[in-house]
Amino acid sequence: MEGIKEAIFKFLRLDNLVDNLSGYLETRLELFKIEVREDVARVLAQGLTVTAIVLLSVLFLLFFSVGLAHFLNEFLNKPYAGYWIVAGIYGLPCVIFIIFRKEVSEKFERYMTRLMKRKEK
Repeated sequence: MEGIKEAIFKFLRLDNLVDNLSGYLETRLELFKIEVREDVARVLAQGLTVTAIVLLSVLFLLFFSVGLAHFLNEFLNKPYAGYWIVAGIYGLPCVIFIIFRKEVSEKFERYMTRLMKRKEK
């Protein structure tokens, strides 16, 4: 049975075609693996960069806020007024964001959709 199969493949020259096809599929699979590794590495690098930027920004904002509160305390001659003012500076945008969260969420969703469509092209 095996000999007949080989003879038919050789007769129709399918043995080379099957070898070439299997080689092609193996090459495509390896290429796909390499592309996935590159994409994962790119995403991880971008994620680490964004994380570092966010962390440093938060630390800057924290120390700037404490410094501003101390400055306002000295300026107003009150031990607590600067902290209340700085808290109000952060609280007001927070309240506005909470009130308009649906609109902000929809705009962000539209932006992300446009960004994804641009990457697909």
